[in-house]
Amino acid sequence: LSDRWVVLKNNTLSYYKSEDEREYGCRGSLCLSKAIITPHEFDECRFDISVNDSVWYLRAEDPEHRLQWIDSIELHKAESGYGSESSLRRHGSMLSLTSAASGFSATSTSSFKGHSLPEKLAEMETFRDILCRQVDTLQKYFDSCADGVSKDEFQRDRVVEEDEDDFPSSTRPDGDCLYNNNGSKEKLFPAANPKGMNGIDFKGEAITFKATTAGILSTLSHCIELMVKREDSWQKRLDKEGPNSLIKEDEFFDAVEAALDRQDKIEEQCQSDKVRKPRLTPVPPGDTYSTIGTHRFAEQVEEVVQNHMTYSLQDMGGDANWQLVVEEGEMKVYRREVEENGIVLDPLKATHAVKGVTGHELCHYFWDTDVRNDWETTIENFNVVETLSDNAVIVYQTHKRVWPASQRDVLYLSAIRKILATNESDPDTWLVCNFSVDHNNAQPTNRCVRAKINVAMICQTLVSPPEGNKEISRDNILCKITYVANVNPGGWAPASVLRAVAKREYPKFLKRFTGYVQEKTSGKPILF
Repeated sequence: LSDRWVVLKNNTLSYYKSEDEREYGCRGSLCLSKAIITPHEFDECRFDISVNDSVWYLRAEDPEHRLQWIDSIELHKAESGYGSESSLRRHGSMLSLTSAASGFSATSTSSFKGHSLPEKLAEMETFRDILCRQVDTLQKYFDSCADGVSKDEFQRDRVVEEDEDDFPSSTRPDGDCLYNNNGSKEKLFPAANPKGMNGIDFKGEAITFKATTAGILSTLSHCIELMVKREDSWQKRLDKEGPNSLIKEDEFFDAVEAALDRQDKIEEQCQSDKVRKPRLTPVPPGDTYSTIGTHRFAEQVEEVVQNHMTYSLQDMGGDANWQLVVEEGEMKVYRREVEENGIVLDPLKATHAVKGVTGHELCHYFWDTDVRNDWETTIENFNVVETLSDNAVIVYQTHKRVWPASQRDVLYLSAIRKILATNESDPDTWLVCNFSVDHNNAQPTNRCVRAKINVAMICQTLVSPPEGNKEISRDNILCKITYVANVNPGGWAPASVLRAVAKREYPKFLKRFTGYVQEKTSGKPILF
């Protein structure tokens, strides 16, 4: 985070690197007429301002200052007079050289850097509106000057024409007439005073006009540069995602953060619009889920399953160097920092406990591709490349791109298994493992970067016997979940970005998925 000096004046929010740099012009500005102000859900000091695709992430000194900022911005919006195309020219100067309506120090985490083309175009739109207003103001000033000069000349002509006395006998230095060296007399009139007539600070307007035009030229030059780079070297480097990427780590993070915030809103809307009511498919006859199968990947599946049962269920501690990064109620998320050739390969492990659902039900919904799009929001599209058996398929899927990272795809084998307990007092274990494989029908392409995964959802159902002879209900069921993920993104990205995204997204994924299963199984027969 870095401090920025932010000025709110006349429906425009502008920022400067520091208070001392205000006289050099702002580094970015937003027109607030169509702005959406969103207080952060968890951070009491943070609030976001979005205008079209441009988002500013601001953080005040304390919750009281955040409330003051939000109230001031909303007040400026209400008093701006915006609402029609003709009114776009009426707001005040974006610069505050000596004072500001809300001149607090605030902190930005993203769009202040403004290195994306949409943000620069949004700035250009704001500059255009400001410039139109300033042109109108200066034009009125010049018109007033012109009117004053015209009236002055007209009055002087009349005085000369009506003059019949070339040499009056007496004169007063402070009188109405004055004789020049040629003997003609001129009427004395007050000098034209545009500032007095119009209340215009000509010097201030001239300074802001100069700053606005300089900002337009600078931003336009930046836009041209971005558009050129987008079509050749810059885009190529982004696709390759090498360590020499033109995008710095903090700028990369800002872009990812902004994209994820927009994705969150889309997810919420999608979840509220869903009407699909999937149901559990009947269990195939026999003990299908406990068998390995006879397909060509059978031995590899067995090896992966045994590794997860041996190592993934181990308690935290020892020399593994697991770090607790999130703890929310029953959920705990751990990470172990691992890098290879500059690429982050952090193994992740999460534990959770969910009431009212069984391990079979959780694993079914996690494995069943028919309901994948109902709870998984990061996938753009997917298809089953090959069905190996009743409990194993090969899936190809592409994930939604988070700019500026290149789009990712994965090709993996997904198998669901039931592991019978060796001890009668222990619960059975349901497991879904997804691990990367190769397949002739889904070769890597230049369109996406191929990521490698080894993921497992491991569930055990605990039953608390009901009182008396009552039947077991969902109130008597608790499912313990262990989720492990080893992901190789397939290309370079800043370590801090990947770790921050993992810390944010995995808890959301677990809560979203388990909540989905609880909703879909509510009121239905229990499937053990």
